[in-house]
Amino acid sequence: MGLPLALLRACRPRQWLKNLLVFAAPATAGALTDPRSLLLCVATFVLFCVAAGGTYLLNDVRDVDGDRRHPRKRHRPVASGALPVPVAVVAGALFVTAAPLASLALGSPGLSVVLGVYVVLTLTYTRYLKDMVVVDLVAVAGCHVLRAMAGGYVVGVPLTSWFVIVVSLAALLVVVGKREAELRGPTEEPDGSGDQESADRAHPTRSALLGYTTGYLAQMRTIASGAMIVTYCLWALEQAAGPQSPFHAASIVPFIMFVLRYNLLVDRGAGEEPEEIALRDRPLQFVLVALVLLVGLGIYL
Repeated sequence: MGLPLALLRACRPRQWLKNLLVFAAPATAGALTDPRSLLLCVATFVLFCVAAGGTYLLNDVRDVDGDRRHPRKRHRPVASGALPVPVAVVAGALFVTAAPLASLALGSPGLSVVLGVYVVLTLTYTRYLKDMVVVDLVAVAGCHVLRAMAGGYVVGVPLTSWFVIVVSLAALLVVVGKREAELRGPTEEPDGSGDQESADRAHPTRSALLGYTTGYLAQMRTIASGAMIVTYCLWALEQAAGPQSPFHAASIVPFIMFVLRYNLLVDRGAGEEPEEIALRDRPLQFVLVALVLLVGLGIYL
């Protein structure tokens, strides 16, 4: 593996799917039909990919010893030695510094502040917060919310209470599902035996994981799912009662199906890599397309 490819892999491009959240607020506000707004969102997406890549590099440097003992994470470029630690440190520091500075060129002070807070939060998470039970969940969910807020600030659309609540609950659901899958999902250990819980406890690269139980995480997932469904239904019915079409009300069905399907996959132990679920699970993709289509029709017709 060449050094450029190892650097790219260490930046985890599959996880850049999370950065699509920057399009959420402009899309729900009907602003993406404006070419300038669309270009601003694309630029913001790129900046978050750069910043996220830098934080992944620095995170892997911090966890390199633990990752080398983990049956799956030992194959990461930094842990495997494909990407030297000094190179990862320099590249990571460069990326997390360059992204907020480059955002100033977009002329949105709000975006620069949000991106700066995102970098500080992710670095603090890497250094301290990831080892704190419950706090680590809130920190990662907060990073998702900041992505969504950035899209609204760069385009100049208001962030409604409904939007912030639904995004926050969805982010919490995904993070809790990831932790639960890490704790309970089956995987192969180096000798070919064991499950994810025993593997993670034998290779505790995430010490906070040892402070959770599957029952507690499942309960949190249930609370987040229920609250998110209720909030979305209230928003959709409010929109349908106004001058807009009834497409918003119809979108409740695929939204609930999406939440139910995701919870089923997590319960099966498939939530450790949320981006893999989004890329591979066809039923989830189908209901997501239906949801986007109905909401889009309600907004843009």
